Amino acid sequence: MTSTDATAAGPGRAGVWNLPNILTMIRIALVPFFVWFLIADAPGLRSEAGVWRWAAVLAFAVAIYTDKLDGDIARSRNLVTDFGKIADPIADKLLIGSALVMLSVLSELPWWVTVLILVREWGVTALRFFVIRYGVIPASRGGKLKTVVQTAAIFLYLLPLGSFAPWLVWVAFAVMMAAVVITVWTGVEYVVEALRIRAKGKLQARNDKGQEPA
Repeated sequence: MTSTDATAAGPGRAGVWNLPNILTMIRIALVPFFVWFLIADAPGLRSEAGVWRWAAVLAFAVAIYTDKLDGDIARSRNLVTDFGKIADPIADKLLIGSALVMLSVLSELPWWVTVLILVREWGVTALRFFVIRYGVIPASRGGKLKTVVQTAAIFLYLLPLGSFAPWLVWVAFAVMMAAVVITVWTGVEYVVEALRIRAKGKLQARNDKGQEPA
């Protein structure tokens, strides 16, 4: 970041072009490569568990690592920006969503799992916009746990486990089912929280209106 950018950002604020945001952009850029690697490994949509599948595993692992790294750097160096707050969850949803869809396209993951998780993810995003005039729905511990378990489940599914340890496929399925349960549970929590924030906001608005001078 140049001195001009730093001045424009103001004291205690970071410009858009900082390391955490660049890492987020890299994560978004990795998504099409990740999808292409999976397609390249599956002519006729039948996975061959070859070198391209391992390339997809590597791309996913790198993307997930950048997710952790950009958050750690942003917090430790006070580089949290409005761009990062918007782009980071978008990058996460693109990566997780593309992985789930591709696993279902390759018939490795039931479509109902993919649809349920994606409906929950985008539904919570819609809820945030729905109540934004009344307040912000904070990220919960359950939501963070959901992300970790989803990521672990997808990573296990991406690994060509069946070729050398077939029983590990069942481990991947068990972790994914745990992710589904946590996803639904936290989704319900967010709906309840959204309704609470909306009700509180509307009550406050009525009180403020009642206090206005005649």
